[in-house]
Amino acid sequence: MKLDRKNYDDDDDDDDEMCHAIIDRDVGNGDDCNGEDLFSPPLNFAMVDNGIFRSGFPDSANFSFLQTLGLRSIICLCPEPYPEGNMEFLKSNGIKLFQFGIEGYKEPFVNIPQDTIREALKVVLDVRNHPVLIHCKRGKHRTGCLVGCFRKLQRWCLTSVFDEYQRFAAAKARVSDQRFMELFDVSSLKHLPMSFSCSRR
Repeated sequence: MKLDRKNYDDDDDDDDEMCHAIIDRDVGNGDDCNGEDLFSPPLNFAMVDNGIFRSGFPDSANFSFLQTLGLRSIICLCPEPYPEGNMEFLKSNGIKLFQFGIEGYKEPFVNIPQDTIREALKVVLDVRNHPVLIHCKRGKHRTGCLVGCFRKLQRWCLTSVFDEYQRFAAAKARVSDQRFMELFDVSSLKHLPMSFSCSRR
């Protein structure tokens, strides 16, 4: 079958004119069609369970997206003071900040504070804090450890816990993090109510 090249060329010209018209109109309105009005999730954003999300450190480009989640609280696992712009966003949206400062280690076999993870888990498990976003700097190691311990409470097998951790940590997966999750004792938290979708397995 022979294609009529002229018709296709004409169609392309019409499409180009339409694109220019849309761009000109948007620029004329002061809108940026290259992303300003689009929802941009934070790095490594994902849903953990109903009302529980994870990500890297959100910045102002992510605020519009975060508003769509209707967050009640944010758990930050970084020790540094929370940025002023982020604090203003939290205040204007009625979001409560829970900060559990865990140092970001690069060297292996560091001592991750079990008590801090346990306290953060209590916040995660309290549905009054939902929807909640858990984040650290990149959403890989500290966030991965907290989510991994949460998965143990949901009775996930270690293979599945490690698979999820490695999906976010990728080439930077740490043996020390996985060892921490393996040895983490969830027995002191089992009395807390678990009302999430994955807990009814």
